[in-house]
Amino acid sequence: MNVEVFYIILFVIAALYAAVGHGGASGYLALMALYGVAPKEMKPTALVLNLFVSMTSFMQYYRGGHFKLRIFLPIAIASIPLAFVGGMIHIEDVLYKRILGVLLLFPVFRFFFFKSPDDKDLKEPNLYLSLIFGGVIGLFSGMIGIGGGILLSPVLILLKWTNQKQTAAISAAFIFVNSVSGLGGMLTKEISFTNDMWMYVVCAFAGGLLGSYLASSKLNQNGIKYVLAVVLLMAAYKLIII
Repeated sequence: MNVEVFYIILFVIAALYAAVGHGGASGYLALMALYGVAPKEMKPTALVLNLFVSMTSFMQYYRGGHFKLRIFLPIAIASIPLAFVGGMIHIEDVLYKRILGVLLLFPVFRFFFFKSPDDKDLKEPNLYLSLIFGGVIGLFSGMIGIGGGILLSPVLILLKWTNQKQTAAISAAFIFVNSVSGLGGMLTKEISFTNDMWMYVVCAFAGGLLGSYLASSKLNQNGIKYVLAVVLLMAAYKLIII
């Protein structure tokens, strides 16, 4: 793949993810894996990109009044320490790509099959379930090098704890804190970044700004979700099968 094409795709992935309230680590990881970047460089690189994109997305949804701190807190409290632990765990390269491919299927199913509940149907979150889901997702997030939003979002929607925009706001904040914690765990071991790290950051941050704008515009978010789902489905297929 031509390097210019890589940067364009990275920009587009960041824009699509930010538009639906995600940091995009799973997309960046899939792109880097298909491009041949070493997994030891992929994980910390994706988490750094997550920080920039998830923050821009969170600020957009926070200004819109969609962030629910009381739902976010118990999930984050359980997730942060386990994301740190997960960041310390090494996974063999082939297995790593297979797990990443499977995780990509979570947002695909969410975008295609999980409809955002109406506000009148929303339920009060369960504290114990919040802690359990937060801890499990945090551990996987640190191990794979994602923020965990692609795993948390379907849970929030399926349990009817939040509507679509509340889910996006909580997921964006969740991704940010998990990315910081996962990076902390990785820093306890020797890590390395790709040589083009700063160009990655520029492309992802620019895409994140565009995605945040799209999220606040009248552009149909369902269309964005379906495009992103198809892209992720193709990437998952390549990572799992090929």
